[in-house]
Amino acid sequence: MAEQEGYEPLITTDRNLRYQQNLAMRQIAIIVLMSTSWPRIRQQTSHIQAAADAIQPSDYQEIPI
Repeated sequence: MAEQEGYEPLITTDRNLRYQQNLAMRQIAIIVLMSTSWPRIRQQTSHIQAAADAIQPSDYQEIPI
């Protein structure tokens, strides 16, 4: 649904997404933050922004936080 709505990329903290969804034919880029802690995520915003700027359609990337 996010892909149909034009999201690019999708940034999530759902580490199980790749196991719950068939990602094989998707075009949306997905960035998974490996923490749900807002204070920790907030400290990494420049790293997250750089990943979002560099990611290509259909890529999947996990960011350790």
